[in-house]
Amino acid sequence: MENIITIRPIYNEYCEQVIELILSIQQKEFGLSITIDQQPDLRDLDANYHNGGGTFWGAFVGEELAGTIALINIGHNAGCIRKMFVKTAYRGKEWGTAQKLLDVLLQFCKDNHISDVQLGTVEPLKAAHRFYERNGFERIAKEDLPPYFPLMLTDTLFYQLHLSK
Repeated sequence: MENIITIRPIYNEYCEQVIELILSIQQKEFGLSITIDQQPDLRDLDANYHNGGGTFWGAFVGEELAGTIALINIGHNAGCIRKMFVKTAYRGKEWGTAQKLLDVLLQFCKDNHISDVQLGTVEPLKAAHRFYERNGFERIAKEDLPPYFPLMLTDTLFYQLHLSK
């Protein structure tokens, strides 16, 4: 049987499922002391992602939310990736969930004339670092981020990708 993942934009009706998925990975799997209060954007996906020209996507196996990725349109033909998380059961090449999420986001960027993509992450997420690097992202210093990049206090490592036209 084929592992079928569908990627689609999700909105505020999924906030609770998104919060549960992301906090579980952050707190239980990686032991990060990040709370929902440090991520208020998750309580209003529409206002924080969709209304500004970005999108919040969910990866689904049937009706189960298996992963997320979001893009904030930060102007200047640039976007900021946020909330890239995949449940353990749906990781790896067998499922390809993370790759499918990123591919949808990057196609959205190309379709919407977003040529520069940046993101912030944290040190413990080593597999995520390798994933971004395999996809052409380059690590950059915090000082090299554009001044309009929306910093999150918890992020310590930064990546960027320049999309060809």
